[in-house]
Amino acid sequence: MKLLNIIRITAVLFIIFVASLLLLDRWVSAQTENRIFHDPAKLPSYNVGLVLGTSKYIAKTLNPYYTYRMSAAIDLHKKRKIDVFLVSGDNAHRSYNEPRTMKRDLLKAGVPSNEIVLDYAGFRTLDSVVRAKEVFDADRFVIITQQFHCERALFIADHYNINAVCLAVKEPRRGMASFKIRVREVFARVKAIIDLFILHVQPKFLGPKEPILDPLKKVQPAVPLTKPNNNAEVETAPLSAAITTQPSPSID
Repeated sequence: MKLLNIIRITAVLFIIFVASLLLLDRWVSAQTENRIFHDPAKLPSYNVGLVLGTSKYIAKTLNPYYTYRMSAAIDLHKKRKIDVFLVSGDNAHRSYNEPRTMKRDLLKAGVPSNEIVLDYAGFRTLDSVVRAKEVFDADRFVIITQQFHCERALFIADHYNINAVCLAVKEPRRGMASFKIRVREVFARVKAIIDLFILHVQPKFLGPKEPILDPLKKVQPAVPLTKPNNNAEVETAPLSAAITTQPSPSID
């Protein structure tokens, strides 16, 4: 009889635990759903697009989550929706460098080097989102990732009063693998809530500000023309001579 009671109590506690997880998961989704775009054509233009990093390969197989994020970023570049890409990810060691990998693929797709900024300290979503504002001085930007990741990223942005929206890119449908990722996301959201509201976790590294500037505005001031004499003919400098863009930074 005592064993039966223990089983009943355990079952009730388990149901409460699962229900709590699902409620928290749904809360995160509901808080952010009105700022998630699915159609790039409906996305307003933004100065900064934050691409959240992930591994390019999983067991020597191309990771579709990475592929879809990069494809969406390249599409936004072609549509001129984004001025500068902030690629943020883990830089664990020399052989694993998410930001550098993303930059190389963007360069191959025709994105100019001076329109790509690397954040090597995006160790997790909280770090990437908060550093975009606190380090790179981006006060309005679009996040580029899958929808489930969008929801958690925007939830974190809300907590830090960051003005962000998200473009939800294609998500692979791979049966049990997708289910495992979704379950893992539920626990990631619970951890994010604990980090934000209980532990008050901050990014691992912040450091000095490195403001992102629009490459179209990175111009040197024009040299003023000397005031001509009254009898002299006014000489007009061509536009190309008045505006000289700064050279693009070297490719990593």
